[in-house]
Amino acid sequence: MDICQIAEKCGGCTYQGTAYEQQLKEKEGAVRGLLSSAGFDPSICRPIEPCPDVYRYRNKMDYTFGDEVKDGPLQLGMHRKKQFMSVVNADVCQIVPEDFNRLLDATLQFCREKGYTHYHRKRHEGLLRQLILRRGVRTKQLLVNIVTSEGTFDEEGYINLVLSLSLDHQICGILHTVDESMSDAVKPSEIKVLYGSDHYEEVVLDLKFDVGPFSFFQTNVPAAERLYRDAISLIDGIEGKTVYDLYCGTGTITQAMATKAGQVYGVEIVEEAVEAARASAVRNGLSNCEFICGDVLKVLDEMPAEPDVIVVDPPRAGIHPKAMTKICSYGVSQIVYISCNPKTLVQNLQTAVEAGYEISYLKPYDNFPMTSHIETIVLLQKLNS
Repeated sequence: MDICQIAEKCGGCTYQGTAYEQQLKEKEGAVRGLLSSAGFDPSICRPIEPCPDVYRYRNKMDYTFGDEVKDGPLQLGMHRKKQFMSVVNADVCQIVPEDFNRLLDATLQFCREKGYTHYHRKRHEGLLRQLILRRGVRTKQLLVNIVTSEGTFDEEGYINLVLSLSLDHQICGILHTVDESMSDAVKPSEIKVLYGSDHYEEVVLDLKFDVGPFSFFQTNVPAAERLYRDAISLIDGIEGKTVYDLYCGTGTITQAMATKAGQVYGVEIVEEAVEAARASAVRNGLSNCEFICGDVLKVLDEMPAEPDVIVVDPPRAGIHPKAMTKICSYGVSQIVYISCNPKTLVQNLQTAVEAGYEISYLKPYDNFPMTSHIETIVLLQKLNS
């Protein structure tokens, strides 16, 4: 595939024009370099695992309305590299399915024809804010969510437009979210279901999940599925064991482990994610997993049972040093760490080693080609356990 036409402008991909083998080499080198800087032997890093799909792998995109130049024509896409107020039209993106590009282009033309203005972040005026597209990779469902400020938007016309498009996937829902906040992040004051459902369905590791318009969910399903399967396989004899899954999100890996373990406790601070996890556990007929909403550092003092194994999958900020120390204080024989940021990972690994753990397995994964993001699985083994 040729280099993306907007690669020089768009702030989304950093490796456009770089051969994929070179991308893998640089990412693996970055992990080894961070390990070395932290005092670890870089040779403990196994070869990076390539992504199943280099292109068209994303299942979610948040596009922004704006203009590329001041008072220029309406655009819909990504923020321009190093120019946050500027928006580049992104209807040729290579890492999203073609349906996303089709929906983006049709939405932009519709809004231009209507004469709608974009929301101005400094003046706090204007109608159009974001277009959020989500898809079920296994179910071939599309969820379309247009985000505006309070004002007049032709909902009926937009429904007819979207449903008239020739798409590879099936539209399962069209939403209109009204956001009256001054934040760049979407903070809904109202979510209207214009057509169909308020969520799409997905299948991961043979488990079914309902994914709402703002629910966190892995953006590359086949790659995440492989990552989770590999992580679980590192646990010695999970059958019958009590497992903590900390920073569990919507409980994907929690439920996957529950199909084998005795009892699994998922802990997550985002209430919406916990509610979604509980609902999907019921849907999947799993009665041996419990989800607890709260901060890991505080919740660990109130857990109903002691763990045999601990799995952690923290956000990019990593695990707070106090929380990491408390996690290690359980003294379980194995801690499986799933990381989305090698910089904070190595900091947490230093804490674990000081607490008597050794790194027995470390492998990076490229789940997001063309970008700088790196996932890593680490198995920490308790010394003398």
